[in-house]
Amino acid sequence: MAFVLPNLPYAPDALEPYVDTTTMTIHHGKHHAAYVNNVNAALEKFPEMKSLGIVDLNKVSIWYEFSVQTENTLQHTGGGHFNHSFFWKVMTKPSNSNGPSAELKAAIDKAFGSMEAMKEKFNAAAAGRFGSGWAWLGVKPDGSLGVTSTANQDNPLQQVAEEKMIPILGLDVWEHAYYLKYQNRRPEYIAAFWNVVNWEQVNDNFKAACGGGMPAL
Repeated sequence: MAFVLPNLPYAPDALEPYVDTTTMTIHHGKHHAAYVNNVNAALEKFPEMKSLGIVDLNKVSIWYEFSVQTENTLQHTGGGHFNHSFFWKVMTKPSNSNGPSAELKAAIDKAFGSMEAMKEKFNAAAAGRFGSGWAWLGVKPDGSLGVTSTANQDNPLQQVAEEKMIPILGLDVWEHAYYLKYQNRRPEYIAAFWNVVNWEQVNDNFKAACGGGMPAL
């Protein structure tokens, strides 16, 4: 079955003033849509993989490189579809952004010392990613929380990831995600992100990951 572009779980202007309406419209309707179209086209060359869901595709796609053009690999296009589908769901209206559950807060305190320390490490990963990529908070194989970043449309599920984890929160730091509003002020965009984090979704992702499951997309 071909992948389809998921609807945004909120109106394009719902994240104002932290994420502007024009960026959301273009990011979802143009950039994400292109990844969906391109991963479907890429899968035409590997019909045996068409039955895989987007999570499983990300776990195995590194082994199916078939083009010298990065934009056409399953790793890149499948990663782009997974990453954006995940990203939309971990954001919400500013008025709906609460905090982590008691269980997640305890795990954050254990891993990082405090919520603020976790944010500092996450922000540094996002700001320090050279060029395009993502920052992630996730559950590592040993069950503890960790922060990492990945290049381009890679993610911590893929074989190429330097540090494997099940992501529970992620931030897109490609310029198309913030440049219309923040220009070259990536740290300002990163700081604004915390105002629209959907902690209910992150809590659900954490609960699933602790049981070995994946976030629902």
